[in-house]
Amino acid sequence: MAFDAEIRQALIDQVRRFVNEKCIPIEGQVAETDEVPQNVVDEMKQLGLFGLAVPEEYGGLGLDMETECLVALELGRTSPAFRSVAGTNIGIGSQALVLFGTEEQKQKWLPGIASGDYIASFALTEPEAGSDAGSLRTKAIRDGDHYVINGSKRYITNANKAQLFTTMARTDPDTPGGKGVSAFIVDRDTPGITVGKPEQKMGQQGAHACDVIFEDVRVPAENMIGSEGEGFKVAMSVLDKGRLHISAVATGASERLIKEMVNYAMEREQFGKPIAQHQLIQAMMADSQAETYAARSMILDAARRRDAGENVTMLASSTKLFACEATGRVADRAVQVFGGAGYITDYGIERFYRDVRLFRLYEGTSQIQQIVIARELMKAAKADQL
Repeated sequence: MAFDAEIRQALIDQVRRFVNEKCIPIEGQVAETDEVPQNVVDEMKQLGLFGLAVPEEYGGLGLDMETECLVALELGRTSPAFRSVAGTNIGIGSQALVLFGTEEQKQKWLPGIASGDYIASFALTEPEAGSDAGSLRTKAIRDGDHYVINGSKRYITNANKAQLFTTMARTDPDTPGGKGVSAFIVDRDTPGITVGKPEQKMGQQGAHACDVIFEDVRVPAENMIGSEGEGFKVAMSVLDKGRLHISAVATGASERLIKEMVNYAMEREQFGKPIAQHQLIQAMMADSQAETYAARSMILDAARRRDAGENVTMLASSTKLFACEATGRVADRAVQVFGGAGYITDYGIERFYRDVRLFRLYEGTSQIQQIVIARELMKAAKADQL
């Protein structure tokens, strides 16, 4: 649904207060313990953050893409771990059901996803398949009214807490690439599922990623999302939306970093004056602001176009490529402005520097975005639509 301006602003203000009052003060604690406190998770549930993108009829807020991005920009101003708690429910874990699920599937699963009672993960990446999603090896073989799934998934966000896995598996072993892949909703309690320990990561402590092993996991045929062989289509449709959301989170982080670097530069004195008065420091602040403004503008333009029904595959990839690469540059400049303090844990800037590095990898690497953009440009040229 399209939110009117007053309701939208009230929601954004509420999320901003939550970030300022509940998240930012405990960022260091979350990084140290590798866990978001349960009381904060409970408040996220009360705010409806798990159901931002779930339609209202299934218990969610049913936000349009523009409003979702505005909320994600606010969530991005704190440690990405907080957003990650609900991130898979908002995006890749739920959207296959929202976009392609049957009414029965939606009624069964979406209310629990929207409330946060169910955590939904997206099981696509494998040891041998990440950017090349069409080469995945996990198999789902039909056996009566079930499919039997065997295979391994890697780096699955929120897998250790997930009740549901939106799982991509090859149903036609004789068809190479994406055409032989189908999508399933798999319940965590199904026998044969093993979830590994959370990986030790460079950053984003408090957000967890694990291996998931499927060994003769019998999934009812009715749990297939869409038709057989549509799994790659499902995955790519989900990723278009997710790329805009991640771009907004990354750009929210840029806005936080700019605030931190400017405040520090106005207080820190060298050569008898605040370093903010030195032109080379000003250049780093200015470049960061210009890039962040451009990223924010791209996000909101692409989101509005998606809400209007346009195909935004190229725009989503363009936005993610620019916004996430820009965040990396902003984080690097922030460390530079802080100098030695930027390298010290107490200030939190080094933590953000490590945290934002992941934005250039997940939901499709920057290089995959370049491939998508170029492919879409060539398609448009062939159709004389450039």
